[in-house]
Amino acid sequence: MNELEQLSEFVHSGECERISFSEEVEENMSKTGGKAVLATGIGLFILGKAAEAVEKLEKAKDCKEKFIYLGFALRRMYKFEEAIKNLHKSLDYGADTLNITLEKAATYRQAGDFEAVAKELKSCANFEKVSAEYHYQLGRFREAEGLYEEAMDNYETALELSPNHQRALFHLAYRCDLSGDEEAAIDYYKQIVSTGTVYVSALMNLAVLYEDAGQFDKACRCVDKVLQHHPNHQRALMFKKDIESSKTMFYDEEKQKKKDYKTKLLETPISDFELSVRSRNCLKKMNLNTLGDLLNITEVELLSYKNFGETSLSEIKVILESRNLHLGMALKEKQLTSAELAEYPAEEDEDKDEQLVSKSVDELQLTVRARRCLQKLNICTVGDLIRKTDAELLGVKNFGVTSLNEVKKAIGKVGLSLRSLD
Repeated sequence: MNELEQLSEFVHSGECERISFSEEVEENMSKTGGKAVLATGIGLFILGKAAEAVEKLEKAKDCKEKFIYLGFALRRMYKFEEAIKNLHKSLDYGADTLNITLEKAATYRQAGDFEAVAKELKSCANFEKVSAEYHYQLGRFREAEGLYEEAMDNYETALELSPNHQRALFHLAYRCDLSGDEEAAIDYYKQIVSTGTVYVSALMNLAVLYEDAGQFDKACRCVDKVLQHHPNHQRALMFKKDIESSKTMFYDEEKQKKKDYKTKLLETPISDFELSVRSRNCLKKMNLNTLGDLLNITEVELLSYKNFGETSLSEIKVILESRNLHLGMALKEKQLTSAELAEYPAEEDEDKDEQLVSKSVDELQLTVRARRCLQKLNICTVGDLIRKTDAELLGVKNFGVTSLNEVKKAIGKVGLSLRSLD
C-alpha cells in the first residue's frame, strides 16, 4: 500500500509522468490475468477514472488491495455505503485495522454522517499521541464540525509524530491562511514545497500569499515550478499573467484615495440618515440598503412601489443632492459604457442574445405563483424580466424569496441574470 501511495505521488508529480503512466495503463487494458486486471484497476483510479477503475477491480481476484481501492473509487463516485462495505471487506484479507478504520471515518465524513465518524474514531482512540494519521483524520473531522482550533491542534500533533505528513501540513497551512495568520501559512507551505515533491495546491496557495504581500518574484518562482512540471496547468498560466501585470502596474495614490472615498460613500447605509418611518420601511422592503443602491434605480421605479409617494421621493433626493449624487446616476454611466462598446458589435453574439431575450417567460417553466407575479409587472419576455432588479420583484405582493430564487435559477441556466444594483 505504501508503494502504491508513492506511485500515485510520482504519477501526479508532472504532466510527462502522468502521460507515460496513462499509456502504460492503456497497454494493459486488454490483459485478463488476475494481477494485470488488479494493477490496471488501481492504475485507472490513480488517473482519476473512478468508474472505469470499479469496472476493472470488480473482475480482479479477491485481495485486500482490490477491496481497498474499490472503496476509494466508490467514495470518489459518492457511493459511500458501497465504499464502506468494500473497505470493511478488505479486513477479511489482512488489511490493517487502523488504516481501514480511519478510511471509513474519512468516508463517513465526506458523506456527512458525523455520528458514524465519531464512532469510528472513538474505536481507535488508543492511538492518540501514537498515530499521525489518526490525529490527521481527527483534525479533518473537527474542521468539518467547525471546531477549527481543535482541528489545528490535531494537525500539529500529527506533525509532531510525523514531521513530513504532507496532508496535515497542507491543512494546517490552509487554516492559518483562512484565520489571517499569513506568516505561519507561508512557513507551512514552504515546508511542503521544500520536500522536492511538486505539491501543486501548496505552490499555488503560496504564490497567492506572496502576491498579496507584494513579493512578486517569489510568487513567480512558485508558479514557474508548477509550470515546469505541468506546462498546461490553466490556473497557473492565468495566474502567471496576473503576477506579471501586477509587477508593472502603476499606482496612483491620489486617484486611489478618491476611489476609496467614493466607494466608502456609496457603501454608506441608508439607515444612517434621518428618514420617515414610511420611507425607511419601503426602502427596506425593496432591498435598497446603501446610497449606491439608490444610484441604480430611477424615480419612476421608486414611485411604482406600493406606499412610496412624492414625499418619500423628495426625502431621498435631498440626501443624494447634498452629496452631488442623484437617482439613476449609475444606470446612466452604465449606458454610456455600453454605448462605447456598441461601436464594436459582435454580430453573432447579438443575434444569439436577441433570440434569448425575446423568448416568452412561459418557456422558463416557472411555478403558477411566480408566473402570476410576473404578469402583474407586465413581464412577458425574458428580456423584460432581466431588466428588473431583485427589489422590484420582491415588491410585488406574494412574490417572496422562494419565487425570486426560482426565477434566478431559471434564467441562470441560459446564462442570464436580473439587473444588479451593485
